[in-house]
Amino acid sequence: MKKFIYSLPTLLTFLFFVLACTDHDSFVPEPEFLSSEPFVSGLKSPVGIALDDKGNIWVTEAGTGSNNDDASIAMITPSGTKTIFVAGLRSITNQGSTEGIGHLLYRDGKLYFLHGVNGMLYVADVSSFKAGDKPVNIADIPSQDVATYIKSLALAKPVNSNAFDLVFGPDDHLFIVDAGSNAIFKRDKKTGEISLFTHFPEASAGVDAVPTGIVYDGAKFFVTTLTGFPFTPGDAKIYTVDQAGAYSEYKKGFTTLSGIVLSANNKPLVLQHGIFGKGFEAKSGKVLDEKGNTIFNSISQPTDIVRAADKMYYLLSYKDGTIVKLSY
Repeated sequence: MKKFIYSLPTLLTFLFFVLACTDHDSFVPEPEFLSSEPFVSGLKSPVGIALDDKGNIWVTEAGTGSNNDDASIAMITPSGTKTIFVAGLRSITNQGSTEGIGHLLYRDGKLYFLHGVNGMLYVADVSSFKAGDKPVNIADIPSQDVATYIKSLALAKPVNSNAFDLVFGPDDHLFIVDAGSNAIFKRDKKTGEISLFTHFPEASAGVDAVPTGIVYDGAKFFVTTLTGFPFTPGDAKIYTVDQAGAYSEYKKGFTTLSGIVLSANNKPLVLQHGIFGKGFEAKSGKVLDEKGNTIFNSISQPTDIVRAADKMYYLLSYKDGTIVKLSY
């Protein structure tokens, strides 16, 4: 049998070629344009969206805003079947928009969700909940008052709290964005103690930052800001926040950012809620990349987006009450 003897340079060249081909096969390009298809309609002012490990979608519905208790959380199966998980949450109107319930987060069979008006964090065991089950009673879901501590710090004038979005961060502690106090709070995973993590400066003189969305890439947080009235175009920013709570501007020049998601490459995609005139202009919402390029437009007040696969996302429209699938 003839033996082949390869030199070291030849072997290194071959190895580089194999690795280069492998990297090429696994590369996921960033989206430059997203196409859409309808998925679910008829939602009552949806605000937050999350995916569980079975492919179910969980969504918060702010309700009608008629100072009643018609806010809720629904589970939607991959085929589009909707089941109410919990109802009877307070729904109010503030400056023309329906508010109350905020975003939600799924992990290991538990659903974490915020009700900013009541100042509560809820942690529900949803591991056995399935399509067609009866709704659970909100009183039976473990909860924690977060607003009392947040308001005690008086970070905003007038004193305010609206716990709105949340994410797990370093060492599995929970981090909560409070849009009312322009801050992020850390909830200790063992004790449940709430502490101030960082506080954002004004967007411009006399205008609050109003942080809305938060994600964690394994090393740092990305946070979007909506900014307060008059919602001036170009005032909104994407911040990064390190593990010690120090913030810095990542990108600026955005308008009314209402949500954020990471691409398969951990690049932020953000939501423009809309252009404000006499109210938010119809279909002025967008999905933007971190450079401000529009990759999907003509949305009615988007509030949240979640990545379901490398090239597929679910997007909420607060105004239309819909979820659409976005792909490229």
